[in-house]
Amino acid sequence: MRIWLATPAAVVLLAGCAGHSASAPTVAKIPLDTRSDATGLVAVKAAEIGPDPRVGALFLGAGSQHTCTGSVLQSSTGDLVLTAAHCLADGVPATFVPAFVNEAAADDVWKVDTVYLDPRWVATQDPLADYAIVRVSRDGGGSIEAQTGSALKLGTAPSAGTPVTITGYPLGDGGGPLTCQADTEQSPQGYPRLKCGGLVDGTSGAPWINGATATGVIGGLDGGGCDENISYSAPFDADTAKLLARAEAGGPGDAAPNTFDSDC
Repeated sequence: MRIWLATPAAVVLLAGCAGHSASAPTVAKIPLDTRSDATGLVAVKAAEIGPDPRVGALFLGAGSQHTCTGSVLQSSTGDLVLTAAHCLADGVPATFVPAFVNEAAADDVWKVDTVYLDPRWVATQDPLADYAIVRVSRDGGGSIEAQTGSALKLGTAPSAGTPVTITGYPLGDGGGPLTCQADTEQSPQGYPRLKCGGLVDGTSGAPWINGATATGVIGGLDGGGCDENISYSAPFDADTAKLLARAEAGGPGDAAPNTFDSDC
């Protein structure tokens, strides 16, 4: 299960991330272990890989532990990040570090200023709306898109059989990302899903990338799934596009609920 219960009582005091910045090492990609099962869906295993400048670690509070994953979203404002709604909690400060590996300099740390949520998530924490867009800034100014040099377009839910790449950060201190490539399918409950081993806690919010487009994030059903070998996403649709438009327009954001129930 990739869910992080972002309640104030449960929050481990998390990363300030400031410190000496080491240049990100290039990590050789490990060949993916593939096999098939009775469903016909190919199972693969996540492997270490060098960082993607569009994807980073999300920290809550003021400690050194990252708890979720986010990605830089292409926007008219250049300052938006996509993640899972259940990764955020009202009253708990959050920061984002793109292409995080081991540690980050102060200039690499982006503060979450405003959170935009689907009304269904605010009202009932509907897992079909388990996605969030946040506005970020840093003390040194500029836009996060300018820093990373690239960003993901917001897309719609992938049809069955669509190949996607997921890059996410396992819960912990330091370290780097894991990646997985797999084909999607549609779950009986109406959520896009895929089979990939090793996408553990902390990878919530990791983007499902097809080309240069984010077609989902780990989240949705049971916060991304009760089994680390199967991951879900809320289905991106017209409501997701409306959320991006609202974030681009600016204005007040939403208070992220501090509870999220799961059947796991």
